[in-house]
Formats: sequence, C-alpha cells, structure tokens
Amino acid sequence: MSFSIDIREEAGVRSLHFGSDWIQGAMRISRPWHLELEYTKEMMASLLMRDDSRFPRKVLLIGLGAASLTKFLYRNYPLAKLTVVEIEERVVAAARQFFKLPDDPLRLKIVIADGAQFIAEHDKKFDLILVDGFDSNARPGELDTLPFYQMCRARLNNNGILAVNLLGRSRGYKASFERIRTSFDDRALAFPSCDSGNVIALAATGDKIEIALDDLKVQAREMKDRTGLNLLPTLSSLEEAQSCPGELFKL
Repeated sequence: MSFSIDIREEAGVRSLHFGSDWIQGAMRISRPWHLELEYTKEMMASLLMRDDSRFPRKVLLIGLGAASLTKFLYRNYPLAKLTVVEIEERVVAAARQFFKLPDDPLRLKIVIADGAQFIAEHDKKFDLILVDGFDSNARPGELDTLPFYQMCRARLNNNGILAVNLLGRSRGYKASFERIRTSFDDRALAFPSCDSGNVIALAATGDKIEIALDDLKVQAREMKDRTGLNLLPTLSSLEEAQSCPGELFKL
C-alpha cells in the first residue's frame, strides 16, 4: 500500500493518519484505555444487546487503526478472546509504538491479512464482529459488499452481533446499510449520524432482541460505572430519532 502513516498530537490527543487529514484513530494520552472518538463509543452499544454475562467471549475486529476498540475490550472484558485482522503491518507497528496496543498472544491475536479474505477463508465463529476498516481515501472496498456482510453473518454464533462503521459523508450510507439489512433478513438498525459523519449499523442473529429503553439505560449506567463509557447520549439520540417505538428497542 502506498501511503504514509502519520502520528499527530494536539491538545493532549494523539491521532493516526494515513497520509491525509482524515483521522484513522485517536487516543487521549492521559487516558489510553478510554474511547476518544464518538463513533467508537457508539460501536460499543453492541455490548448492551445481549443480557448475558458470557457475552462476548469471542470477538473479531476487522481494522485496527489506533487500537481503541481493541484496548477497550481487552481492558474491560477480561474473559473475551480478541482476534484483530489488519491488512497493513505498519499500522500494527504504529499501534504498538504510539497507542499502547497490548502484547498478549493468549488473549489478543493479531492477523496481518485482508479482512474480507479472512472472513471467507476461516470458519471460526464469533459472538461479536466489529468492522472498521478503510484505506487512505476512507474507502472500505470489499468490506462494504453484500457477499462480505453475508459471510459476517455466517461467522457469527447464534445470538451474535455485527457492528459496522459506515461513512455517511460523500455518497451516503443508505446503500451500505441496505446490504447489511439484506444479509441479516431486516434485523439491522442504523444509529443517527455522529457529528463526524460516521454512521454505526448493528445487525443481529439468533433470538430476537426486545429490550425496554429504560432497561437499556440501566445497563448503560452499569457499564458507565464499570468502564467509564457513557452510552446514555447514544440511547437518547436513538429515542429522539424515534428508533424505539413504544419505548422498546428491537433488533
């Protein structure tokens, strides 16, 4: 890949760039285990979807970036085994050097590979799949195709969750979301767009998810106490967008 990897720092925040101003990941230097960018916080709403102390035990992350999601899960979900697929070895090196990516082969496996090829060639199943992979021009390539999303569904355990970072800035996200929805038989939901233009989509397999909004807020408060991550604003934005008719979250 012909792009440079740039590390910048401003106002206590270190950011990763692929030869442009586009931020590929960020870390507040004084809080390296916390999620800095809004869309990464929204992706973690996937953790509220299953009221199960064993969820998630097996997680696949496609795209490493500044390792924000990886570090959050590693720190706060000690029973989870994480597999990270990153196509560019230099990104892994930068995450280790500048963003405190843990070195723990027992719990955290780093695979240098194309995410779409990895999904196609491996039959291991996961409870949670997080997709956040873009090139230097902010294009997801094969990671935003119907076959890829169908393979993601095939790689999820029963009661599994998929969370995808979609960019809604240029051509919009609706075609991408439609591909996800088709792959999951309409069991998909897009969050209202973040200020950054990112749109997070969730999709589910297995038992239908029906959670009272008030119960989700209780779970969000418990998560905030446990991890420091506050998802109450995310739930409020869902409520304001009328995504939870009858005060019931369904997926």
